[in-house]
Amino acid sequence: MAEYPLKQRFVLDTSLFLSEEIRDDDETFEEGIERLLDTIAAARLDLNISCYMPPSIAAELEHILRERGVSEDVLGKLDTWVIKKHPDRYEVYIPAEVVYRFIDEMSDRVNRGLRVSEKAVRKAEESKQRSNGGSKLSDVDKVISDLREDYRGALRQGVLDSREDFDLLILARELNAGVVTEDTGIISWAADFGLRNLRGRAFPTLLEEYLMALDSPRPWSRGDDGADPDRL
Repeated sequence: MAEYPLKQRFVLDTSLFLSEEIRDDDETFEEGIERLLDTIAAARLDLNISCYMPPSIAAELEHILRERGVSEDVLGKLDTWVIKKHPDRYEVYIPAEVVYRFIDEMSDRVNRGLRVSEKAVRKAEESKQRSNGGSKLSDVDKVISDLREDYRGALRQGVLDSREDFDLLILARELNAGVVTEDTGIISWAADFGLRNLRGRAFPTLLEEYLMALDSPRPWSRGDDGADPDRL
């Protein structure tokens, strides 16, 4: 164990494990996940850095990993080294300003969603006119596909759109922990919650740097005469 252990906590999002940025060029999906979990384990044992997940996110991640054929051994490491904890929704308070902004933003997004829908209806009508009143299913399918993509971007991109996202932020606030995610919506709201946040792609490097620093000589640990100042 480290002589002066760090006491940092991080709450991890699913997007951390799914990001291609955390894997080396020659690594498979499973190898990248396993290397990340091994690094998390070393940080826990040597630096007292703890990583958490709300059970809702842990279940979502486990389901995705099983679908992608990740082995039981790797899933066991996930269960061992990432702590699952329910957020205390009754004791964690959220500033009224944050709730006010959320309501205001959702109202604006509903209006944007309506404009996207209106645009799609006009496209469908134009497509019908070009076909001289005939039925062209392929054109209609294209309009519907575009509508879904644009509507999703208008209403969901950059906003909290699931209970899992909210659980992550509440747990991080409860633990005074940093949020690790690639989700731009969570990053934005983490700032409003007053939380530290880190892009998932940078998290493995952060832990590796901490671990390398542990093995490096620390110039502040001894006096000029080589004596340990803590023993003076």
